[in-house]
Amino acid sequence: MKRYLLALLPVLAACGSIPDVNVNALISPWKIDVRQGNFVSQQMVAQLKPGQTRDQVRFILGSPLVADPFHADRWDYVYRFARGSGETFDRRLTVFFQDNKLTRVAGDVVASPGTTGAETDAPATRVIEIVNPDAPTPVTQSDKK
Repeated sequence: MKRYLLALLPVLAACGSIPDVNVNALISPWKIDVRQGNFVSQQMVAQLKPGQTRDQVRFILGSPLVADPFHADRWDYVYRFARGSGETFDRRLTVFFQDNKLTRVAGDVVASPGTTGAETDAPATRVIEIVNPDAPTPVTQSDKK
């Protein structure tokens, strides 16, 4: 019996020098990817043409996430992708109307047609002016006199 105790003595001494291990750092719960808002691709934006009605824009892009009653001529499409690792990607597209017709689009534009918007590192903010050459110029109050 004494021989076994002498054999186990070095093993027990080695166990005392193990540092405290944080188990929570080694084992963490799995977190899902969260997608919120309206995903708008470059192909969808490319279908927008000047002079389209609100219904046509809604058909192409879907219902806007934000339709502000104080800015009735503006629709905001917001998209947020949060990975389980903590990385987040935000995209925003704003569509402007005048007399219920599409006039311009502003916001983040996807870098290339093949990306989904979540793979790019930094979004490029651009304002896209949609000009309709056939549209009549707006008449102001001073022109009517």
